[in-house]
Amino acid sequence: RVHFHFALGKACEDAGDFAQSFEHYAKGNALHRARHPHDADRNAARIRRLCRTYSAELFRSRAGAGCPAPDPIFIVGMPRAGSTLLEQILSSHSAVEGTSELPEILSLAKDLRAETNAEDVAAYAEVLAQKGPEQLRKLGEGYIERTRIQRKTDRPFFIDKMPNNFLHVGMIHLLLPNAKIIDARRDAMACCFSNFKQHYARGQRFSYDLRDMGRFYRDYVDLMAHFDEVLPGRIHRVVYERMVEDTEAEVRKVLDYCGLPFEPACLRFFENERPVRTASSEQVRQPIYRHGVDQWRHFEPWLGPLREAL
Repeated sequence: RVHFHFALGKACEDAGDFAQSFEHYAKGNALHRARHPHDADRNAARIRRLCRTYSAELFRSRAGAGCPAPDPIFIVGMPRAGSTLLEQILSSHSAVEGTSELPEILSLAKDLRAETNAEDVAAYAEVLAQKGPEQLRKLGEGYIERTRIQRKTDRPFFIDKMPNNFLHVGMIHLLLPNAKIIDARRDAMACCFSNFKQHYARGQRFSYDLRDMGRFYRDYVDLMAHFDEVLPGRIHRVVYERMVEDTEAEVRKVLDYCGLPFEPACLRFFENERPVRTASSEQVRQPIYRHGVDQWRHFEPWLGPLREAL
């Protein structure tokens, strides 16, 4: 039933019957959420805990620690915010290798959480905050070693694109202070509704209810604003709508941030034949197009709960 409702939602959307489309999306989401609930209050508390732990004082006290390798380029942000497009653009550069959604940062967080009895996902950050410079360096070196198996070329840089790693920006900075961190940002309503109509293979439990979705987006923005404050200039933000409006200018900015010269191949990313395994796999095979920017407006009459949550 869940699969049928999402499929019918897409079919009705393609046919222009947006009321019927939303009804199917809503039913599919409700059925899925009943089996896979999300606790929005708990997530908000986790974000507050991360903000308390990852303080400016902590980062100042660990300046110069971690593994100095400059290889990784992390792309983080909300799902359905343009991260796959960014990955495709960057991996079209001769110095950058695209990999896939790597699990290593999540695994490191899980390993650190195992050092405490706390069940809260954010507890790992407090364990990490107690580590000294040498321990942070070893953890960073461990990440580089564990991701080596994912690399198939001798290009000097590689991409680790896992959107939910926005929760772990503090750890990435402490372990790999020379890594690049790019935040893929998309208009809140467009991003949230795109998640709501996507049936994921697993995870992303926040996306199956409009209010949960809006609150999760707010939590994400709050956490990234915190990192902008305590690590000014550390994160480069790419706004999807600006990328659509002036692709070359935005591509040049992100390449400058990565310390890479401009290459025309980055504008012809849709010719890149590397495998893509995300929900955007077909979209990144085409030149950038505008119609996805305002697609959510067809459903605006039914998105009141999302707007209120945002």
